[in-house]
Amino acid sequence: MIHSSIALSIIVPVYNRPSEVDELLHSLTEQSVKDVEVIIVEDGSTVTCEHVVNKYSSLLNIHYYFKNNSGPGQSRNYGCEKATGNYYIFLDSDCVLPPRYIEVVQTTLQHHFTDAFGGPDQAHDQFTSLQKAINYAMTSFFTTGGIRGGGEKLDKFYPRSFNMGYSKKVYEETNGFSNMRFGEDIDMSIRILKKGFKTTLIKEAYVFHKRRTRLKQFFKQVYNSGIARINLYKRYPKSLKIVHFFPSLFVLGSLFLLLLSLTVCSYFLAPLLLLTILLFFDATLKNKSILIGLLAVVASYIQLTGYGTGFLVACWKRIVWGKDEFSAFANNFYK
Repeated sequence: MIHSSIALSIIVPVYNRPSEVDELLHSLTEQSVKDVEVIIVEDGSTVTCEHVVNKYSSLLNIHYYFKNNSGPGQSRNYGCEKATGNYYIFLDSDCVLPPRYIEVVQTTLQHHFTDAFGGPDQAHDQFTSLQKAINYAMTSFFTTGGIRGGGEKLDKFYPRSFNMGYSKKVYEETNGFSNMRFGEDIDMSIRILKKGFKTTLIKEAYVFHKRRTRLKQFFKQVYNSGIARINLYKRYPKSLKIVHFFPSLFVLGSLFLLLLSLTVCSYFLAPLLLLTILLFFDATLKNKSILIGLLAVVASYIQLTGYGTGFLVACWKRIVWGKDEFSAFANNFYK
């Protein structure tokens, strides 16, 4: 069955990212299919992107809204309320679209309709070496199991908000994103599935995700992701899988190996050395760059230790101490 009545609305929450919005909007002007509504929701920014949006007003069907800061999830809901389409696509402001992105999504939904979808992310050829290294750290089998690079099951897929979409009916029956400040996309995906809707991974609907450009920012991002995983567990106990423990086990295991190497024998560092070699050669071969291979090792260790540390801290505060989400992490998410 062909669905011919799909009207797409792209919704982008923004917080102090005018230059990123410029790149995203430029990529939208180069789409093979341009029949799409674009909604930019400024989430209480002090450095707004309204002037950037105005630059594209004659090139795109674009609308700009400014609201008080409430987090990305609530900003996406705000965009849904303003949208005229019946299918919403959510993108992060630091994404750039390949020319056929809209065409791929539209064609897929017309011929194989799904209530919600998600797509993977890739590194653009023009990304910096550090951005490519961070992309490797977030999509590699050795760090995340490859799940963010499109390696998850095609059915019962959990879309992530940097590149996801769902129908107006899904929004109406779920009330959209929750008030979680981090992990709100997985929370949304869980609730979509609980309502009996179908989710799908569209591998061809990839985006170029620039991510954080500084290692310190990257650490904070993955640290918060580790915290969010436990917050999700407290809401949905069955959502916690064995794979989610791996980074925290890596942190504890690395500390144990370092202790043994200092007190017993340096050979106990061999497993970490082997991992370093695997990361370096894998990243170097995939990116055809020794520099990216070296940076990818650093980024991968940051990804594993950041996520694992956040996971352990959240376990201590939320499970052992029994604190609620707000009081445990007010300084991380709610300030």
